[in-house]
Amino acid sequence: MKKRATLISLSIMLIISLLALAGCAGTEKEAPAAEEKSPEVKEEATAPKEEAKSDERGVVNLYTDRHYDTDEELYKLFTEETGIEVNVVKGKADELIERLAREGQDTEADLLIAADAGRLHRAKEKELLQGITSEAVLNNVPENLRDIDNEWVGLTVRGRVIVYSKDRVDPSELSTYEDLASDKWKGKILVRSSSNIYNQSLLASLIDIDGEEKGKEWAKGVLANMAREPKGNDRAQATAVVAGEGDLAIMNTYYVGKMLNSSNPEEVKVAENVGVFFPNQDGTGTHINVSGVGLTKNAKNKENAIKFIEFLSGEKAQNQFAEANYEYPVNASVEPSELLKSWGEFKTQNINLSKLGELNTKAVEIFNEIGWK
Repeated sequence: MKKRATLISLSIMLIISLLALAGCAGTEKEAPAAEEKSPEVKEEATAPKEEAKSDERGVVNLYTDRHYDTDEELYKLFTEETGIEVNVVKGKADELIERLAREGQDTEADLLIAADAGRLHRAKEKELLQGITSEAVLNNVPENLRDIDNEWVGLTVRGRVIVYSKDRVDPSELSTYEDLASDKWKGKILVRSSSNIYNQSLLASLIDIDGEEKGKEWAKGVLANMAREPKGNDRAQATAVVAGEGDLAIMNTYYVGKMLNSSNPEEVKVAENVGVFFPNQDGTGTHINVSGVGLTKNAKNKENAIKFIEFLSGEKAQNQFAEANYEYPVNASVEPSELLKSWGEFKTQNINLSKLGELNTKAVEIFNEIGWK
């Protein structure tokens, strides 16, 4: 019995030992499995950084406030020629600028396109852009049509001109922007709100050329000569001229081109009944502005973005802007469309468009002070 008890005890001890060994073996197998997860976690953490090296992905991400079929065609053409996809986010320029500011380093945007140098200057002031160093771009775009630090460049030019009723106004009576403030135009001028960037930039240009006091006098005079309170867009001003609400409107040239070639017969009729006059031809020249593009400070597809700017400022794209959207090309190698040529050549203000942004605050202050709504 004693011997049997001993054997039982030994058997129990042997079973306990085997179980203990099995437990240790199980622990040893689990430990490496836990260590194998570490590299996977690191890969996930670094994945966004690897995606950020996205010049290899063949994309460029664009924020734009332009909404033209011409632009869509150019995006497709760029992709066909380079294999680089253009991803587009559309919105109002000021909202896109604020979005860029919020997103900071996390932004996907490589480029910002905005109508008006004043808006592009706002993006620069917020330190959202960086310098463009491409020789091709700087050769394509004249110095006065780009930022002084090349943080943005113009892509198209628009003149802000006087549009008049062919029935009621003799163009020989027209001369300068300053003349619009004279008593002879009392109750005859139509123009949009002072909150519109185009009007702010026009006043900014006059402040730069004539000085702040004369700029204020001009704004007061135009306000006194308005046929109605400012309302509507540029097309609405031309429509009101033809309807007899006023005799003159201040408008951008390309709107007249768009209306003449509109699918809406009423717009065509309006445009056919107004004339285009380029002010200040015997003096300081007509005010011009641009639709332009800036390279974002945190662009993750910088090389692709530069290629896109080179393409948009190159001859092929510039021809499209001129022929299909009735904008003047920035590239001196490209001629305006036949329609634009029919309006005649004109002298432009001799100022760098960066001034339109620098003097924007002063222009807005004057408008607010005199009560131009």
